[in-house]
Amino acid sequence: MKIFKLTKAILLGSVLTLAMGTAGTVFAAAPAQPRIMADKTLPKGDMSRGADNFYKSIQVEGQAVTFHNIYNMRIAGNLFLPKGLDKNKKYPAIVVGHPMGAVKEQSANLYAQKMAEQGYITVSFDLSFWGGSEGQPRNSVSPDIYAEDYSAAVDYLDSLPYVDRNNIGVIGICAGGGYAVSEAKIDTRMKAIATVSMVDMGAAARFSQDPGQQRQLLEKTAAQRDAEYAGAQRIYVGGTPDTAAEAMDPMSQEFYDFYRTSRGSVGDIKSHTTHPTMTSNVKFINFYPFQGIETIAPRPLLFIAGQKAVSVMFSQDAYAKAAEPKELYIVPEAGHVDLYDRTELIPFAKLTAFFDKYLRH
Repeated sequence: MKIFKLTKAILLGSVLTLAMGTAGTVFAAAPAQPRIMADKTLPKGDMSRGADNFYKSIQVEGQAVTFHNIYNMRIAGNLFLPKGLDKNKKYPAIVVGHPMGAVKEQSANLYAQKMAEQGYITVSFDLSFWGGSEGQPRNSVSPDIYAEDYSAAVDYLDSLPYVDRNNIGVIGICAGGGYAVSEAKIDTRMKAIATVSMVDMGAAARFSQDPGQQRQLLEKTAAQRDAEYAGAQRIYVGGTPDTAAEAMDPMSQEFYDFYRTSRGSVGDIKSHTTHPTMTSNVKFINFYPFQGIETIAPRPLLFIAGQKAVSVMFSQDAYAKAAEPKELYIVPEAGHVDLYDRTELIPFAKLTAFFDKYLRH
């Protein structure tokens, strides 16, 4: 059954344009590096339903760590350990990846701490080209390297003597779910994979525009490559609106409320977080994370999505294509961004039960 009906494709295009940068508004200024703290000068966001992006657990010890991927790019991460952990024993572990255009301090740290409270060793990290991780130009799009970073996080966990190498799981949030699924197809060390509000950035890029629009985009991108090679200023596209006035529809307002207010922002409201480079952004068109997803079996997959989220179609698509064991868990009354930080909606008990079943023996 074809999942992308016309009305959904149109709305999906809006989501990608406003939140993840498939096309749209062009920004020429270079993005500032985010400050790793809540910016109290920003507008107050919607803090209902337990919104707690900057959650700090009293049951967990956290520390900044670094590791490298196979391309020798340094990855910035946070390691979380349950307090009182006996390092003479071995424990299951979970890698947690953030949404596209975000950093680990946006959603990933919350999930990592909540799962560490359940006795798991967890690590969150910034994707290459974003946040504190290496990669130039900043905000570049490279789905293959993004996916590789998940394996790099497993490499790091494997190096810790108190981690059980045979029981490492993954949580990918938003586009991070697509990268996690993509890498799990080729990294059998990932023993259980959960996605939350998953977005297949490849499908979204391909279906958000008609063929004529896509050709125009590719031609414009090719011309910009020539211009930048000759010394022109780099251009950033799309992404979440920087001001409330630009958030014209419900989906853009949802993303604005998280990324541009004190609810979830870790940087100056004028900085271009979430805005990818124009010349690299078309790389998503060649990204097919669900192709071959059935080969992940017999390792289990859990797809969590909000009932009201436009992105629920991606979890439904992946679930239909995946082989058993698999589960699709729909959160009632939840939208896409709701599952980033609203602790009254995020089904942490479901995640715990899933990983307990498959990572604790």
